[in-house]
Amino acid sequence: MSHHRITGVFSAAATPLTADNAPDLGLFTDHCRRLLAEGCHGVALLGTTGEANSFSGSERRAILEAALEAGIPADKLLPGTGVVAIPETIELTRHALSLGVTKVVMLPPFYYKGVSDDGLFAAYSQVLEKVADTRLQVILYHIPQVSGVPLSISLIGRLIAAFPETVVGVKESAGDFNNMQAIIAAYPGFSVLAGADPLLLPLLKAGGAGCITATSNLVADSLRTVYDHVHDERRAGEVEAAQARINAYRTLSNSYVQIPTIKAMVGLKTGNPAWKRTRAPLMPLSDTDYAALAESYANLS
Repeated sequence: MSHHRITGVFSAAATPLTADNAPDLGLFTDHCRRLLAEGCHGVALLGTTGEANSFSGSERRAILEAALEAGIPADKLLPGTGVVAIPETIELTRHALSLGVTKVVMLPPFYYKGVSDDGLFAAYSQVLEKVADTRLQVILYHIPQVSGVPLSISLIGRLIAAFPETVVGVKESAGDFNNMQAIIAAYPGFSVLAGADPLLLPLLKAGGAGCITATSNLVADSLRTVYDHVHDERRAGEVEAAQARINAYRTLSNSYVQIPTIKAMVGLKTGNPAWKRTRAPLMPLSDTDYAALAESYANLS
């Protein structure tokens, strides 16, 4: 996996909120430290699990700045910078670079549906040409079940060809293993990162680069075990057991609305009920669902 530009276990970090619904920067930076201590190679903040598109540009900048001010190394951070408006994507990407953060995860403009590959290529090209920074490394973000805007294999190839030193990976969150395999086959050395935890082990065996996943908020140690020892036949049983643990946590988080459930599970893990808070339109779990989740979580732990 050393030939990949970006490789490892990255957490799609959840974002805690204060009682007045603002980002809880102290709790968030504590969470980042814990994720790294538990085995994550880095923190992919301000993504889907992080409720990024419910935060303003100024809030997003403050969250990234807080992580750096708390001592999280810039090379461990992968903020999401892709938003609907191209000028804002440029601004958020430049802001990250100004802080020494060179790796970002970038959604396509996602409001208009049914747009062409030409349109998406133009959008990404305008961002990268305006940013014009040789340090920048972009992970494309493919999550069509949420964004409504798929990134085709041919589009990915066009972007690699046009920006070979910048477009270096994709977070494949469609959960389509065949698509992941096809990208790996088409573009050797391009970093394909799983967005679904159950696919980490098969993806690594197929030549993938790692993962950016929600369940890493809970079981980063198990994800790291899979990543580190996937090719060690002597530890195959340990790897399979770690992947089974990952899958069990993922299954439980998917038993209810996923993002509020992930946050509630982080609260159960850390003993801090503040993690139950979400920003509208997402809503916290009901008392009934939370009680059932807590019982199931205790059985997992």
